[in-house]
Amino acid sequence: MNPDVLTEKLRNVAIIAHVDHGKTTLVDKFLKATGAVESYQQLGDCILDTGDLERERGITILAKNISISYKGVKINLIDTPGHADFGGEVERVLRMADGVLLLVDAAEGPMPQTRFVLRKAFERGLRPVVVINKIDRGDARPAEVVDEVGELFLELAVELGLESSSDADATHDLLDFPVLYASAKEGFAKVELDSPSVGVEPLLDAILDHVPEPDGTLEGSLQLQVASLDYSDYVGRIGIGRVYRGSVRPGDRVLACGTSGQRSAVVKELFLFDKLGRRAATHVGAGDICAFTGVEDIEIGDTLTDPEDPDPLPVTEVDRPTLSMIFRVNDSPFAGQDGRFVTSRHLRERLYKELESNVALRVEDSSEAGAFKVSGRGTLHLGVLIENMRRQGYEFQVGKPEVILVKEDGVTQEPVELVIVQTPADSAGKVIELLGSRRGEMVKYEPQGERMLVEFKVPARGLIGISSRLMNLTAGEALVYHSFHCYEAHKGSIPARSQGVIVASERGVAVPYALHGVRDRGPMFVAPGTKLYEGMIIGEHCKENDIAVNACRAKKLTNIRAASSDENVVLKPPRRMSIEEALEYIEDDELLEITPDTYRLRKKVLNEKLRLRNARSGPAKNVR
Repeated sequence: MNPDVLTEKLRNVAIIAHVDHGKTTLVDKFLKATGAVESYQQLGDCILDTGDLERERGITILAKNISISYKGVKINLIDTPGHADFGGEVERVLRMADGVLLLVDAAEGPMPQTRFVLRKAFERGLRPVVVINKIDRGDARPAEVVDEVGELFLELAVELGLESSSDADATHDLLDFPVLYASAKEGFAKVELDSPSVGVEPLLDAILDHVPEPDGTLEGSLQLQVASLDYSDYVGRIGIGRVYRGSVRPGDRVLACGTSGQRSAVVKELFLFDKLGRRAATHVGAGDICAFTGVEDIEIGDTLTDPEDPDPLPVTEVDRPTLSMIFRVNDSPFAGQDGRFVTSRHLRERLYKELESNVALRVEDSSEAGAFKVSGRGTLHLGVLIENMRRQGYEFQVGKPEVILVKEDGVTQEPVELVIVQTPADSAGKVIELLGSRRGEMVKYEPQGERMLVEFKVPARGLIGISSRLMNLTAGEALVYHSFHCYEAHKGSIPARSQGVIVASERGVAVPYALHGVRDRGPMFVAPGTKLYEGMIIGEHCKENDIAVNACRAKKLTNIRAASSDENVVLKPPRRMSIEEALEYIEDDELLEITPDTYRLRKKVLNEKLRLRNARSGPAKNVR
């Protein structure tokens, strides 16, 4: 039999978990244990996090496909993102899997994204193998976490109606889940807690034992459904998906069926995943995962089928965006000093090119010249795009993120998120008060070790800018997680940022003397020596109103020296924000200026007199 065609020795497994629960680290150990990487030590940790941002931030942004061989069985492994903003990636790639490894932190237990990805797995009927990871942590509580996972399984079974399913055997298999205990960092897994620690082979054995072989037949009309996209400047779009029925070869004429209709195409190249890369294939059969070129306008959810006997699968919907913002050409006084790509043509081409592979993104031309409306799944999703563009030499400005409202049956609805906060007990009251003021509804309040776990349902509008507030209220000790929950009726106005900002009134260079003079007004965002322009935001005011200050004013020199006039100027370090934090911080009348070298907060209207005139005639700024 052709080795590229499905045999019984094949498993398709997705690895799912909450962010930072150890998925990518575990895949590293799989690669090492199966000899898939010869120079493993030279590649370092988190091998699949190939992007600069993925390595710097320690998160997986894009799903990765690899293949390993164990005991004569080919295992297609899909490493999925753990952050809620990239949940759409998880939902799509689960369609290619027959089982999942669910990783849960032995100390934190199930978290919001754990629930989200597990629900999607249950909806697909995928059997989970539960891995209690990080059992080597000092605060690990594996036995309690297993019970919590069981409770989560039962809750989801009730929500999805699985307990009343006519297929009792399938329901029993779903809820009677195997459990293993592991430390991905130390590279071991075991079936019993008190068993000796060996390698990750027990977990690989569990995959062979508990993940079913893929269904499918080599006979009949081709069904290859696209679950993910890649892009190459040389060959265009690259479709990645699973063959559910039949087989496909390079040169085959196919019919691509999806939301944009039906169109004929020819498969030019065909690839199978092999270890960390891809290898050219002459034939791919039902059950396997492959990549292909030749279909230029291929979309997520499209099915490649036989044009003589078409039988497409139902289209997979891509999650709709929940947040939007305006990208515009930089028009600040420092425009064009740092960037290589600064015009509206450059900006438009780059944003529309992003759509080739970033399928959860939406880009629309705005009525305003040089401005584009960009919609995504959250501030991290859009922040990653901004950071990538900045590093590529683009210079532009973005406005305040806005939640996308939808109308269903004449009722305005908004996205609601499930928020979990782990906080010291003495700060729990402040956390509850803050989330309540953001139209949040508390659904759980319980002790978790020496901390309290607070769970709320909060409108997505209410979460914009809340992370920094929670950090301030809990002295930096809060752990905050959230994921999309549902759409509900619009809940009314929500208080926005309570503090005003300190704005530069003159163009020049910030000097220590001037910054020292306004040190009591609030924390500063700039350090001495920073180049400033009128209208640039340089700090946060301790009161509700904005104030303009001259941060470039130097001390006047005289020939009279007083004992106390030459005191040393001691300044606190400026507050540094990430791009995502800055996006959440700005208000409707403010912008975030992005350049390859830096990013700055600024007012839309730079002149103070014009801002005051607009404020007298405009709406109140403290309600969102």
